[in-house]
Amino acid sequence: MIIESLIIVIYTVAIVLIFMYALAQLNLLFNYLTSKNTEDNSDIFDLSNPDEVPFVTIQLPVFNEMYVMDRLLDNIALIDYPKDKLEIQVLDDSTDETVKSTFEHVEKLRQTGLDITHICRTDRSGFKAGALKEGLKIAKGEFVAIFDADFLPEPNWLKKTIPYFKDEQIGVVQTRWGHINRNYSLLTKIQAFALDAHFTLEQVGRNSKGHFINFNGTAGIWRKTCILDAGNWEGDTLTEDLDLSYRAQLKNWKFKYLEDVETPAELPVVISAARSQQFRWNKGGAENFRKMMWRVLKSKNISPKTKFHGILHLLNSTMFLNVFIVAILSIPMLYIKNEYAHLRYYFYFMSFFVMSTMIFFVCYWMMYKSIYGNGFKNFFTYVRTFFTFFSIAMGFSLHNSIAVLEGHIGKRSEFVRTPKFNISSLKDSWKGNKYLAKNISMNVIIEGALMLYFAFGLYSAFIVGDQGGDFGLFPFHLMLCIGFGYVFFKSLTSKA
Repeated sequence: MIIESLIIVIYTVAIVLIFMYALAQLNLLFNYLTSKNTEDNSDIFDLSNPDEVPFVTIQLPVFNEMYVMDRLLDNIALIDYPKDKLEIQVLDDSTDETVKSTFEHVEKLRQTGLDITHICRTDRSGFKAGALKEGLKIAKGEFVAIFDADFLPEPNWLKKTIPYFKDEQIGVVQTRWGHINRNYSLLTKIQAFALDAHFTLEQVGRNSKGHFINFNGTAGIWRKTCILDAGNWEGDTLTEDLDLSYRAQLKNWKFKYLEDVETPAELPVVISAARSQQFRWNKGGAENFRKMMWRVLKSKNISPKTKFHGILHLLNSTMFLNVFIVAILSIPMLYIKNEYAHLRYYFYFMSFFVMSTMIFFVCYWMMYKSIYGNGFKNFFTYVRTFFTFFSIAMGFSLHNSIAVLEGHIGKRSEFVRTPKFNISSLKDSWKGNKYLAKNISMNVIIEGALMLYFAFGLYSAFIVGDQGGDFGLFPFHLMLCIGFGYVFFKSLTSKA
């Protein structure tokens, strides 16, 4: 009974933590809905008055972006802002032939009158954080906008964001990500669904109540003095954006989130690219929890509720570890449930935590209908998308749990960029992309084994106990089997 007791304790702790996270999401939903009734009376710059137009630097941190570099530069050249108040820094850490082609493209744009420079470092330490810090040393702008290589801001982007910096306490203005290839595949639809939840429910829900939010690494703009006051960019985590965001807010800088300003970008279309992005985000989140937890808890400038949301925010990625633990232990728990009759009241109580899934379902529906509208057809599409998303998210739980564990124990790893593809329609192909990983990791083999493990869980539902089976966990195991199967087979077939 010792092993069974240990399984029960670990399973219970993980499921309670998931429930706490669900309750926090429910609170963010309440904040999100109430924010819709709040009028924005922000004091803003009048950009029609030349005296109120500040100098802006646009930084473009890039690394081996063969497929999107020309698109990025041509798009940034269309930014509508006084040329005498704008400079563009191409922070190029590339190690391939794109260095030459990018230099040539920059020179052509410079001849049109753009103040644009091509900056290459000889020492690539600090990765993206290091490049941003290096560019900041010579940046002319009072404000610094940052765009990753796959982002395509509209020409009026600066005119929609810069005015809010008239409030001298505003350190960052962040915009919502859009998705130019949302409908390319099931993978892109699921990624878009998850990101939409973050950029509506979470960012608005936190920002509207003054809780910690994060600059998302791109499609946002910083006050230069805020960066410097917070300690500048640091490359000791894989999510330097989250790190600097917390350091700035702990220094009492305010962040302004603009849900209505959308900045289109390209989603990874191949699962290996999505893997590298997910690994970096989730490991970086855990690294920042280690780095920032005590600073948040010890801060005397923030409320207990903001501290609570801040800690859960930093623990976002750790939810994957809890989900993975619950998933792995759910099959032993199925047998324990049917072996020890005296534990039935425990299982009655634990069934309450199914509410976590219902809370997520409601929260994400409110997000979904705010984007796509109400109605039976949209609701039916949402139900299908929600359960597909949950299945595939659980299929990523092994991969993301490894990232989280590495982050929590302090294992160092390099910043692995997400390959870009320049894909926006179904006619475009990712085949032949030179930046894709060609090898299959051992994790993929384990994911295949987990697919079979949860297939065994489905079989177990028919044979456990003496009452003709137990199908309480059948939907959960079905989603896990589908999710790990999807990730396994897609990983096998996504090699160019």
